[in-house]
Amino acid sequence: MALDEPKETDNVYDINGFKFIIDKNFYEKAKPVKIDFLGYGFKITSGIDFGASYSGCGDGCGGCG
Repeated sequence: MALDEPKETDNVYDINGFKFIIDKNFYEKAKPVKIDFLGYGFKITSGIDFGASYSGCGDGCGGCG
């Protein structure tokens, strides 16, 4: 997730005053995409299967900071 400006190859969604931009081709691979605000950050889930052992960070990546 990053700040960006929309391009012709993007879908743009305005939800509750927040603008979400996602590349059309990537969205076709990742849908459905769900973004939740947890109070301390965002949780993004999608239809992409990373496998049961994927934890996002920590397992082999050297930690998150």
